[in-house]
Amino acid sequence: MTEQSEQAEQQAPGTIRIVLADDHAVVRSGLRLLLENESDFEVVAEAGDIESTQRYVRGHRPAVLVLDLNMPGGSSLEAIPNIREHSPDTQIVVLTMQQEPAFARHALSAGAIGYVLKEAADDELVEAVRRAARSESYLNPRLGARLASEPAPGPPDDLSEREVDVLRLIALGHTNAEIAERLFLSVRTVETHRAHIQQKLNLSSRAELVAYALKRGLIKGS
Repeated sequence: MTEQSEQAEQQAPGTIRIVLADDHAVVRSGLRLLLENESDFEVVAEAGDIESTQRYVRGHRPAVLVLDLNMPGGSSLEAIPNIREHSPDTQIVVLTMQQEPAFARHALSAGAIGYVLKEAADDELVEAVRRAARSESYLNPRLGARLASEPAPGPPDDLSEREVDVLRLIALGHTNAEIAERLFLSVRTVETHRAHIQQKLNLSSRAELVAYALKRGLIKGS
């Protein structure tokens, strides 16, 4: 970032600077209008993939990153800790279509401070960003209620929660590429999780993994 841009950002005390990351330009345009309708909000950069998101956050050091979970170039969930490490003062609000509590749990545990559903963005995103700028958390109320009423069971046999997710999808017949797409991971990460699962359970074939998943109640038989 140039000295001129640094000075420009320093000339707006009280302004909440935001990097907006979503792979759809039309969505970004609408979100930008929504956010910049607030007099103290400024969208300093828009990103369409993981690489540019990380680059813009490092360059601008915004108060808040609004991050879509489904982004090209890698896993948004995996990128969150890296972004927080390189810009610890930037708070992350996840904006997504994913309504499953597990995704919210994983995003928050990875380091996000807010979780907003796209269908509720008009009503919730501004509040979530304001809270994030004050280092306060925000969780979509409906998801929060589901998380409170459906606490995640402890993973079996020393498997991590993510390994349980991968195992469940393996047992349901999904390929590594399909699992990567569903869980917003890289294929290599899925392969690593699969290897760890097989090592921990001392199982080698998919049939054995399916039998284990059925026995543990991770999937239901027909």
